[in-house]
Amino acid sequence: MRLQGRPVILVGARPMADAKARLLERAGAILVGEEAQASLAVVAADDEAAVARLKARGILVNAVDRPDLCDFTLPAIIDRDPVLIAIGTGGASAGLAAALRQRLETLLPAGLGRLAEALFGARERLRHRFPAIDERRRAIGALLAAGGPLDPLVEHMDPAAAIASAERRGDRCEQVVVVSGDPEALTLRAARLLGLADHVYHDRQVPNAILDRARADAERVVGEPPAAPPPGLTLHLIWKPQ
Repeated sequence: MRLQGRPVILVGARPMADAKARLLERAGAILVGEEAQASLAVVAADDEAAVARLKARGILVNAVDRPDLCDFTLPAIIDRDPVLIAIGTGGASAGLAAALRQRLETLLPAGLGRLAEALFGARERLRHRFPAIDERRRAIGALLAAGGPLDPLVEHMDPAAAIASAERRGDRCEQVVVVSGDPEALTLRAARLLGLADHVYHDRQVPNAILDRARADAERVVGEPPAAPPPGLTLHLIWKPQ
């Protein structure tokens, strides 16, 4: 939800309210008191009466550390402006969300936002170079794939130059041998190909847990691929369990 310039009610005392105030102000919200007009409220206190009063006015409430009283929850945030990653547990454990945020912070390059801005700046050029949407998606997917020219988990000093040098990928067919029904047993290459494939041909025995790692819009066909692969990336999953 865009909070820039919008009033948000904040009820509570330090230090709990201070933490929520910093989060809301960073999102551009205008903090107001309980009697003000607003659509959202955060109650950073053990005050069920305040929660009831606000809800009676039709205001959506986040009650800190009381998921049973919450109309919405506040996720842990990783900010690589304009990239924003939110980690939520539906109120089950704020500590778990915070721990995951801290671990993921170490994996994401500081320049991830710069990469996003370069991709945004290249949208028209990429649309002109790859007019077909499937072709454009494959080209961008190849750029951003693990180990690719613009792997998002690697720091890139000049992402715009890498985008400018992107080359069209021809139609091709790749084979992957599936040895387990556990998606975690997939090799990095297999997982990457599943995420990029336009067409997935597979043995009937390949478990759904593996097939679900493919893109939701990828075509799935039981059997072997044709001699001449269809446009895009075709993946042939062969079931050979150990």
